[in-house]
Amino acid sequence: MIRLGHINYSNCVPVHALLLDAAPADVVLVRDVPSRLNAALAAGEIDAAPCSSIEYARHAADYRILPDHAIGSAGPVQSILLESTVPLQQLDKSVVGIPTASATSVVLLRALLEQRLGISPRYEWFEQGDPADPVESGALAVLRIGDAALRRQPRADCSVYDLGSEWYDWTGLPFAFAVWQVRRDVDDATVARLVSLLAESRTYFNANAERIAAESAPAFGLSAARLLDYWSSLRFDLDEPMRRGLLRFYEHAAALAEAPPTTALDIVRIP
Repeated sequence: MIRLGHINYSNCVPVHALLLDAAPADVVLVRDVPSRLNAALAAGEIDAAPCSSIEYARHAADYRILPDHAIGSAGPVQSILLESTVPLQQLDKSVVGIPTASATSVVLLRALLEQRLGISPRYEWFEQGDPADPVESGALAVLRIGDAALRRQPRADCSVYDLGSEWYDWTGLPFAFAVWQVRRDVDDATVARLVSLLAESRTYFNANAERIAAESAPAFGLSAARLLDYWSSLRFDLDEPMRRGLLRFYEHAAALAEAPPTTALDIVRIP
């Protein structure tokens, strides 16, 4: 039995489409937000998941990375957005709201603000599902992620910064927000089975994207056209540029003391 985490956001659908439509008997999908899937993988409650990319740097001794798949962008990501009521330089020493559902995006935001701009905001966690707006409680900026960010109409007094765009402008590299990670105690046969299933699922999605968008749209509160546009803007391949972007991110994370130094990626090789 393979216990596979599934991010409850629309950006995970293009890789898990077949498993969502008709999961094989030997696969159990565990659905949750990124931060809770991260915790479940660390606790051994699931075997693999498209976990926040920062988790590999934090658990490199315990995890391997599955080949071929990522959730990332080379430019705008559309669903990782910082809304700010002031120019970014004015966030120094000011409160920035960060969502508890996120892990990688929070570290990326720190890198962009602290290392790129040289400012030091004060970060305060908030629950993205709560109706209260952190700006009403004193935050000058708020990070929003996932489908909530896609659906949201920003406040009229806010400027919106796409973290995928900000990273690409800074580094010229793609950014992997999530990569498929598997625990090292999972046997090789199970890992090979999972790699095969994910490849089959990607092929299935590519052949059925329009139908899947139409069927998925109501659950995400988005139109089918909006979903297709979003999916087409993302990068799902863990190719060489994406791997270089990942390692660059880990350099910044280590400098922020968010993770130990990570200079290599242990990517599963299937004979």
